[in-house]
Amino acid sequence: MYVITYSASHTIRIYLAMGLLLLGSTFNLYGRADHHRVIDLQCEHLINPLGLDEHHPRLSWRMESDAKGAAQSAYKLMVATDSLKLVSNDELLWDSGKRQSPQQLVVYDGPELQPFTKYYWKVIVWDEGGEPSSPSGVSHFETGMMGIANWQGTWISDGATMHELPAGYFRKSFDLGKQIASARVYIAAAGLYELHLNGRRVGDHRLDPMYTRFDRRNLYVTYDVTALLQQGDNALGVILGNGWYNHQPLAVWNFDRAPWRARPSFCLDLRITYSDGSTETIRSDGSWRTNTGPVIRNNIYTAEHYDSRITIGDWDMPGFIDTTWKGVALRAAPSNHIVSQQLHPIRNVREIVAQSIRKVNDSVYVFDMGQNMAGVTKVTLNGESGTIVRLKHGERLYPNGRVDLSNIDVYYRPKDDSEPFQTDIVILNGEGPVEFMPRFNYKGFRYVEVSSDKAIQLKQEDLVAYFMHSDVPAKGSLNSSNTMINKLWEATNNAYLSNLFGYPTDCPQREKNGWTGDGHFAIETALYNFDGITVYEKWLADHRDEQQPNGVLPDIIPTGGWGYGTANGTDWTSTIVIIPWNLYLFYGDLKPLQDNYDNMKRYVNYVERLSPQGLTTFGRGDWVPVKSRSSLEYTSSVYYFVDATILAKVAKLLNREEDRLYYQALAAKIRQAINDKYLDSTSVSYGSGVQTELSMALYWHVVPDELRTKLAENLARRVQQDGMHLDVGVLGAKAILNALSENGQAETAYKLAVQDTYPSWGWWIANGATTLQENWDMEAERDISDNHMMFGEIGGWFFKGLGGIYPDESAPGFKNIILKPNFVSGLNDFSCSLNSPYGKIISSWQRKGKKIYYSVTIPPNASASLSIPMQRHKRVYLDGDLVQPAIQLSAGSYEFRVE
Repeated sequence: MYVITYSASHTIRIYLAMGLLLLGSTFNLYGRADHHRVIDLQCEHLINPLGLDEHHPRLSWRMESDAKGAAQSAYKLMVATDSLKLVSNDELLWDSGKRQSPQQLVVYDGPELQPFTKYYWKVIVWDEGGEPSSPSGVSHFETGMMGIANWQGTWISDGATMHELPAGYFRKSFDLGKQIASARVYIAAAGLYELHLNGRRVGDHRLDPMYTRFDRRNLYVTYDVTALLQQGDNALGVILGNGWYNHQPLAVWNFDRAPWRARPSFCLDLRITYSDGSTETIRSDGSWRTNTGPVIRNNIYTAEHYDSRITIGDWDMPGFIDTTWKGVALRAAPSNHIVSQQLHPIRNVREIVAQSIRKVNDSVYVFDMGQNMAGVTKVTLNGESGTIVRLKHGERLYPNGRVDLSNIDVYYRPKDDSEPFQTDIVILNGEGPVEFMPRFNYKGFRYVEVSSDKAIQLKQEDLVAYFMHSDVPAKGSLNSSNTMINKLWEATNNAYLSNLFGYPTDCPQREKNGWTGDGHFAIETALYNFDGITVYEKWLADHRDEQQPNGVLPDIIPTGGWGYGTANGTDWTSTIVIIPWNLYLFYGDLKPLQDNYDNMKRYVNYVERLSPQGLTTFGRGDWVPVKSRSSLEYTSSVYYFVDATILAKVAKLLNREEDRLYYQALAAKIRQAINDKYLDSTSVSYGSGVQTELSMALYWHVVPDELRTKLAENLARRVQQDGMHLDVGVLGAKAILNALSENGQAETAYKLAVQDTYPSWGWWIANGATTLQENWDMEAERDISDNHMMFGEIGGWFFKGLGGIYPDESAPGFKNIILKPNFVSGLNDFSCSLNSPYGKIISSWQRKGKKIYYSVTIPPNASASLSIPMQRHKRVYLDGDLVQPAIQLSAGSYEFRVE
């Protein structure tokens, strides 16, 4: 293997000697040219977060440099409570001192952090030559409650029962007599809330707080409201929605029977710091007033009803007369665990205009938004007072052009016809335009049918949609010469975002459930494309809340009690093991492993007690296969093996040597039991020899190493026998492309990935899909959501199977990158990039005649192990020099030629 490195410091000395460096250069405080900078400072994987409860937050940064071989040899962290003192290095709260380490993710270990305090921090790094950077820019984080004892507010509700339909409105007037320096609102709710202050809605989040197991953990959100307050009269307002807390509609998952269910309530502290240094807290208590308003019905699962004839004026403004409003009811907190919500929030991320409008008659219009999505619509309506307008949201149309809900309303069990599925209802007031957008609901849809009981006039621009989801930053990008790849990647991302609402869901319409299997099948696709760690850490906390003392987890998380059955086994609920492991691989962050280690052990130990011989039937199986069925015992046992294998690795990382030895032996026992029963070593096949069984043995490393190549050949042959089409369900879809491309059969994997006839991913695209589907058969009679993520592995495979970008578990977080691109025939060019914790990784190749030109960029402080696939009589050149196809690279950009 060749090792190619560059010394940036040597390069600088050469340039200095030549007298060239001074031209256009800048110098840092140490009197040397600044060829590297510290950027992208984050705390708890967020930028300048508010309301932290973490006593030892994680601090991270990136190094930016144009120098080849750029690396960090040391760092120094400084934290202060005064930004000016931080700049002057005076009276620092914590100075880590110079630490010889390449780490760019560090846990704060200074003096104890105090609640309600803003901390400023900066970083200096030293490069591979020992030269320091200029200090980074100043970043900050702010602590929140840091404990339930610091709350001053009382939980309040309107005193109605959980069967009350209209949403509760709450208000509080107060006077501030001194000059305001800063102000923060801390609000926790059982249900959903919309916060108002002096006539303005606070923030741009949607559907806060995130859904949790409400009787075990509640989340609060922090807002900086300094600019919204005024000296003198002020008013706070809160609207409460039901959300998952008070699930009034009936469906098969029994959320109406959730043990926490009650009328929504909230607790609020408005903490004001005055210019003289004193503080005051305006809190939720018995002095608040409450009423109902125009939101006459709201449900997260169905829709929202709005009566515009009900007016309550400037209810959220100072001076509003609320004497007709009633007093509030004091409530106990729904749980004793109220913690800060620290994740990327749900937002209306993108506005989408209607692509067309079809007028069926004077009272029915159908809008086509051009793509499937999760979200809401905003409509402007005019009509006579009392006119009832229905906005039905769906994914499909009947032959007559009307919206068809039959593929998504199948699990809804309405008591009557008063609450139609995915259908907002607006009652007009006859006084001019009514603009409506639901506050406490979202839907999955492409089409919107607007119907009314009296004639109305609508134009195409009267209705817009908002693609709503957890607003996670994009990390990955992709482009190729094959439009099918590009469309599949886009459809996968659309489906993923449509199913991300503070937890990953299966579909945004029929269920909105956090199905565990769907979550871990798509975890690599998620992390190659989006910065999702904050959402997954929250969801893993949901797992810890839901896990029973014996280790069992339910199929859906969170849950009101449904899902603790007999099928909630390893192939689904391995989320508790697989997701923390992938977060570690992609971020290099041990905390997800530390937080969930005991839960992993309890889970694996439960399966071991259930299946002491090493084989288990605890699972759901290869869900929604094309035609062939795989052995439930085989597939469930493979995931049992995966869990034990990962657990042994985690034990090693956490220095649990006794555990490491135990689970390593358990994994070996399971693997042996699988191979003893299901491996035919003569023909080199597993089970009945179908695609799922062969691919799982390869992808999850069940097959003995000496049989790996032969099994991959047999899998490729099986795919050819199946007409170069898929014959898998969800477990096979996760494994098959990787099993092929990672074992010398990339050509078959590529043909399978871009196949455009049934059954295939491309078949959906060829038939107009803009998101991934639930069923390979688009005409099936069940399991036919048109926006599902369980077949979503393909979106991650493009980065692996074609771009060749993999994390290295021995140097995670892409500290060292495994690069194994595949230059498949039939594809002229392919490029992908990933914003890793160290910076942008680029893997790009282009075919020109019989030559391949491969470009790769390794970010500063990272390295890469590159393996270029070779054919006979081919050679690899770097900058004109012949090199070996296996090369170790340091940071920088490189151009290879294969001919």
